[in-house]
Amino acid sequence: MMSLADLLRTLRIFRDRVDAGHQLADRLAAYHGQDVLVLGIPRGGVPVAAEIAQRLHADLDIMIARKLGAPFQPELAIGAVTANGGRYLNQDLIDEAGVTETFLSSITAHEMNEARRREERYRRNRPAPRIESRTVIVVDDGLATGATMQAAVRSLRQRRPTRLIVAVPVGPLETCRALRTEADEVVALYEPEPFLAVGLHYQDFRPTEEHEIEELLLQNQQRVRTQCSSCNPSLTH
Repeated sequence: MMSLADLLRTLRIFRDRVDAGHQLADRLAAYHGQDVLVLGIPRGGVPVAAEIAQRLHADLDIMIARKLGAPFQPELAIGAVTANGGRYLNQDLIDEAGVTETFLSSITAHEMNEARRREERYRRNRPAPRIESRTVIVVDDGLATGATMQAAVRSLRQRRPTRLIVAVPVGPLETCRALRTEADEVVALYEPEPFLAVGLHYQDFRPTEEHEIEELLLQNQQRVRTQCSSCNPSLTH
């Protein structure tokens, strides 16, 4: 019989989020050089997205989606909201948990305000990126219930991208299947069934800090400027 330690070693298929992004970029290589926008869901999705954006020579930005936690069990996502007011609700879980409309309204307002605060902090007065008529790849470091990704996809769909792609290193089979009814394409490297937890599939799953996100976004801006300058040297004068 396989020991617990041996089982964990077989599950840990990604060294860290950068490695996960590298592997996803290989699967997304057909989009290299196109008008692509890669959006990372903070916090953990941004390092994965940054690696994809760098490999595809694509723009990088953020997509803020905040989980709505169940009362008395905040880690259980009964839904999610985005900074621009988009909301996804898992009605089955809401009914099962006996969530009241008062609680739902309160937590929605709280998480939406937090999403806007984080968007302002990360974007630092930069304008929101253009979504319309672009290929948009929205990225997280893994899925569980998929609530935050569902909210992100539904919000982005309203802004009319040409193609909307979900890219994740790992997610449950059922969650990925549900997202395939919402997105044009779901690229998931590993869809285990049964699914235990996202972090079990990483050797290094330390939390991503807010300053790391800011640094990755700044590095992307500098990379894009360099690429533009090399294509059009007059931009440097």
